[in-house]
Amino acid sequence: MVKVVKSTVLDAPVEAVWEVLRDFNGHDQWHPVVGDSAIERGHPSDKVGCVRRFHLQDGSELREQLLTLSDVDMAFSYCLLDTPVPLLNYVAHVRLVPVTDGDMTFWHWESRFDTPAGRQRELHDMVAETIYQGGFDAIRAHMGLAA
Repeated sequence: MVKVVKSTVLDAPVEAVWEVLRDFNGHDQWHPVVGDSAIERGHPSDKVGCVRRFHLQDGSELREQLLTLSDVDMAFSYCLLDTPVPLLNYVAHVRLVPVTDGDMTFWHWESRFDTPAGRQRELHDMVAETIYQGGFDAIRAHMGLAA
């Protein structure tokens, strides 16, 4: 099993970052690899169990399901249902924590998944850098924050 853990500190209040991240269908507005996204069956994007179907910029289609969402904890988890990338049994967790020294946000993003034999490092690095670090950088740009 592969485990990816990434975190960052954003120079923005936690409530402002949560407002962007809690929209399970909003990642096409800020993440550079996501082309478009829609919640299936007309469910709201904050309904636990809803499924988002989205396309990457290369045209690949993925489906992810929202497993948990907590406004109190400013956290959510989700899993991959369908993906062309062999991230098997993929489950991710996102959590925001206020950094009170400066009114900033600590963002923790982690996942665990299985891969085909011999592809652990490749897929770990793809998730860690393209998805997670790319997401951190994109949120900074989206919110007009310094790097």
